[in-house]
Amino acid sequence: MTEAAAQDRETVRHPAEDQMLLDFLTAQRAAALDIVAGLSEDAWHRSVVPSGWTPAGLVEHLSGAHFHWFIGVVAGEDTSPPPDADVEPYDPLAPFVTDWSSADIIAEFREICARSDAILAVTPLSAAPRGKHGDPQVTEPPNVRWVVLHMIEEIARHCGHLDIGRELLDGTTRLGQKRSERPA
Repeated sequence: MTEAAAQDRETVRHPAEDQMLLDFLTAQRAAALDIVAGLSEDAWHRSVVPSGWTPAGLVEHLSGAHFHWFIGVVAGEDTSPPPDADVEPYDPLAPFVTDWSSADIIAEFREICARSDAILAVTPLSAAPRGKHGDPQVTEPPNVRWVVLHMIEEIARHCGHLDIGRELLDGTTRLGQKRSERPA
């Protein structure tokens, strides 16, 4: 579903528990950006862990996960690159790295999150996804709620990675907490 098509559909009033999940999704996204806020451009692209990922690569990965799960799986849009695109196939064992600037990575993350939110605004969480995850080794998600929960889990896991990376990069800690969890 294109963003315009999503906007043409009537906005769904989510039940309270579903709205709570969407609020947690929003909070996890904000936490990821809060953790990397203020990093120097050099630090964005420096790995401090043996696996080799960088903060830039990890946030770009989160954009890709949103793109795949919400735009491809939930909305059912074709997310394959154009045939003439020079894109490396996804390698789940490769470290998350990128040459993109932090500004471009943050802009892409926000844009894809906004597209995802537009889809979720018109899709009940109890609905079946319109697309497929596509991995024959993995059972397809039963509903959109499963996708939202999976993305909360995915972002939270990587926020933990970003927390550790940030502390190793410049010693900064206690970022990315929900405002109500921060000590006084």
